[in-house]
Amino acid sequence: MTICAVGAYGFAEYVLGHEGPLFAATAALISLGFSREPRTRRVLEVGIGCTLGITIGELLLHTLGTGLWQAAVVLFLSVMLARFLDRGVIFTTQLGLQSLLVVLLPAPDGGVFTRSADALVGGLFALLVTMLAPRDPRREPKSNVRDLLHELSAVLRQCAEAVAKSDSTVAWHALVRARNTQPQLDLLTRSVRDAREIARISPAYRRHLAELGDLRGSIGYLDLAVRNSRVFARRTTSVINHASLDDEAIERVTEVVNDTADAVDILARALAGGESAGARERHLRQARNELSAVGAQLNPGSLGITNIQGDALIMLFRPLVVDLLESTGLSHEEAVSCLSEV
Repeated sequence: MTICAVGAYGFAEYVLGHEGPLFAATAALISLGFSREPRTRRVLEVGIGCTLGITIGELLLHTLGTGLWQAAVVLFLSVMLARFLDRGVIFTTQLGLQSLLVVLLPAPDGGVFTRSADALVGGLFALLVTMLAPRDPRREPKSNVRDLLHELSAVLRQCAEAVAKSDSTVAWHALVRARNTQPQLDLLTRSVRDAREIARISPAYRRHLAELGDLRGSIGYLDLAVRNSRVFARRTTSVINHASLDDEAIERVTEVVNDTADAVDILARALAGGESAGARERHLRQARNELSAVGAQLNPGSLGITNIQGDALIMLFRPLVVDLLESTGLSHEEAVSCLSEV
């Protein structure tokens, strides 16, 4: 961020000849900053917001003149227009700030649109740094998907423990834990989107686009699997409270759920590991085989279940396994075919 801001300022001052191009530095910082919004969007918001803000400020300046009440009118109209055009925070801030400064401050040498050019320089420098920075865009999405899958595995193990101990409180804790994964899902979605954007504009990382595309495809199914884990945990609480499973069913259901958690751990290594494409495919195949073996057992009768409460528990677990199978790359029809017929 330091190199980007100072570089943009120096370029605008020494190459373009602008005097004190503060907006080049500030636009570079805003565009490159710590926000998780895509950088190209921030660059557009900064550049367009500055240009439009200056234009609006100039028009109102000629109409209303200068002064405090004029500044208040300009700022209010600018903010309202910005929120109407685009609800982005950066766009609104830039448009309002620029229109206000046009009214309150004298125009720099070269005209009022010099500030807009400085802002565009800052945004372009931010894009350049993004393209050249030595940071693998896959790092954050892989870390996020690993954390999410570890949480899902923990939820499943907690459900298995609840069944084994016939403790509905443990199942309720698993439900709460599953509900608390939503911020992780949102973070994972954003990080994959941002990583794909960086890979598209950076020649050094364009080769990772296919892998990131596969990861994005898996996220939708992982989202469904996590949502289904919440439904399963809630039903587990009810089944335990109604003492709906006998000893044989408890043992077999516990084993099936633990096996699923083991498969989720393997899936985490496949999607989040730093191995080669061949190693990643081997882990995906292993996870697929483990999940297929689980799916082949998901028949209430073969699990020793003899009542409708237990039947419902297994029938609710089947979609979760289908979602996980689809996250490994299977089509919906292929995933469903792995389930035991009921």
